[in-house]
Amino acid sequence: MTDPAHTTTTPADVAFTTAYLDDLRRVIEGLDAHSIATAIEWMRQTRDADGTIFICGNGGSASIASQMVVDIVKGASLRKATRFKMIGLTDSIATITAYANDEGYETVFEEPLKNFARAGDLVIGISGSGNSENVLRAIRLAGERSCRSIGLTTGEGGELKGLVDLALAVPSSHMGRLEDCFFIMTHILCYAFMEAAAD
Repeated sequence: MTDPAHTTTTPADVAFTTAYLDDLRRVIEGLDAHSIATAIEWMRQTRDADGTIFICGNGGSASIASQMVVDIVKGASLRKATRFKMIGLTDSIATITAYANDEGYETVFEEPLKNFARAGDLVIGISGSGNSENVLRAIRLAGERSCRSIGLTTGEGGELKGLVDLALAVPSSHMGRLEDCFFIMTHILCYAFMEAAAD
């Protein structure tokens, strides 16, 4: 095994790493703790009302969505008196490709959501650009079905921020910083329940 202490690093690599971390710290400081706390409470209310939480996103955001489902369905539910119901609209590749092939990629979250969404449910959409049409359609449907909606997105543009009931906006347009912060925020939402003995 190579000892990192004896590995040669270039000044350019060190400078890049330092700059990335410095900017990430700045972006994290711009996250809105009150909005994140509101999202925690909305999740609690949805769970306690026996509602379902749905989540969707594309690419890296799809992976973040799937990770959140794992943490909520297992980590925040196992051996808990009250358990969450959460569905990742990103998690059935067969369903996604069937709708994408036959109806268009913009329908891949909206159409399955029509099968399940009920008034009082919660729909979470993740979009770095804020303009992913399939995510926007799912959020619009949430409004039509009297579901609450939360968007994890950039604070520097895009339609999603103004479309959702609650925006968890990241003050950056850099996809790496956005996804870093999406993971941080979803972990806060999950660990609020995973580490709370009373929940």
